[in-house]
Amino acid sequence: MRRRWPTPLALWTVIFVVAYGTNVPTPLLLIYRQLLGLSPTELTSAFAVYAAGLVPALLLAGPASDRFGRKPVVVPFVVLSAVTSLLFLGAAHSTFVLFAGRFLQGAVSGVVFSIGTAWLGELVGAGPAAAARSARLTTAALGGGWALGPLVTGLLAQWAPWPTVLPFAVHIALMLLGIVLLAGIPETLSPNRRRIGGPLLHFGVPASARWPFALVVLPIAVAVFTFPSTAVTVLPLQLIPAMPDIAVAVTGIVSGITLGTGVIAQPLVRMLGVTMAGPVGVAIGAGGLGLSLLADALGSWPLLLPVSVLLGVAYGLCLAAGLTLTAQIASPTARGALTGTFYACAYLGFGAPVLLSLGRGTNGFAGALAGLAVIAAVVAALLLTPAARRLVPPGPAPTGPQGRPRRGRAPERRERHAARSRRW
Repeated sequence: MRRRWPTPLALWTVIFVVAYGTNVPTPLLLIYRQLLGLSPTELTSAFAVYAAGLVPALLLAGPASDRFGRKPVVVPFVVLSAVTSLLFLGAAHSTFVLFAGRFLQGAVSGVVFSIGTAWLGELVGAGPAAAARSARLTTAALGGGWALGPLVTGLLAQWAPWPTVLPFAVHIALMLLGIVLLAGIPETLSPNRRRIGGPLLHFGVPASARWPFALVVLPIAVAVFTFPSTAVTVLPLQLIPAMPDIAVAVTGIVSGITLGTGVIAQPLVRMLGVTMAGPVGVAIGAGGLGLSLLADALGSWPLLLPVSVLLGVAYGLCLAAGLTLTAQIASPTARGALTGTFYACAYLGFGAPVLLSLGRGTNGFAGALAGLAVIAAVVAALLLTPAARRLVPPGPAPTGPQGRPRRGRAPERRERHAARSRRW
């Protein structure tokens, strides 16, 4: 008898292959720029239109799945992911197709990532241990797909034949596997647990948390994708003259390093503490942008590699800290809605490359990048003020490298000792 994949692994694979596809076009934007004669503003807009499709889908998908079930909402959009890659085969000849493909990719991501996260958590099970495992699986699926998609595409597009076709053919093949696996994944939301009525759009911000969300969580959320989107579009575009014959490959490598580092950096939040991790992430992002100015001044593309690491760490810290703060201030009955709102705010960062392009001067992006670095440094400083840190609950105690609480936490140690005594 043929063994079936465990259903959490099957859904993990579906989320991974969809995430892989979302960044396949990123290194190819430099090729589309040549083939279609795109200006820097048009190029960055083609990248940012992804958010225009994602944000409304993100806000609407969660309530829709609570009403109709997870599987009926997810399945059409997983199929649409494969169809969108087919559509991209014509993007080298049409600016409209390029923009339409990016918009559809955003809509696919908004639905699959938000509902897929909840669905995977329900498949893994209930309880703190299961929730932690589900979070690790989701992070690995999304981060791994986001990082590997542009990395593989950049290398294929630079040195393999059919640079605007082969990368999408690879993704379509992966999607066929995902669609087959999706058919065997059971629905987890039984009819008696589905929401009846209620608004289709719900932001989930509690009245008591409006100021903490607006003044602390929102700036951290916008920073989440501001740094990686700048790394994978603006910086390679600025240094094209220094990368003859390797610009597409370098763009793929920069994308892979930035997004991969973001996944690896997220556990650092436990060491820093949640109230410190967000401001530190924004500050590291400001430092990465400053280093990118040096790379531009020297015309040195290898400096993009450490820049990618810094901007990836910034992205990872801001994402993990923002999600943790969101969970801490959310109402138990609207945590999903507030999480969707956080992601919608985070994806506003995809508009940063467009703003940087509009701010270009005679020296290219240098002036705009310097302005963004200054803004990030100021935001980090404001978030580090005692007034800002008092707006949000402190969360768990910061931990050391081995996961042990730092010194000076005697009350927590006494509580754990008392708990062990009660068990005995």
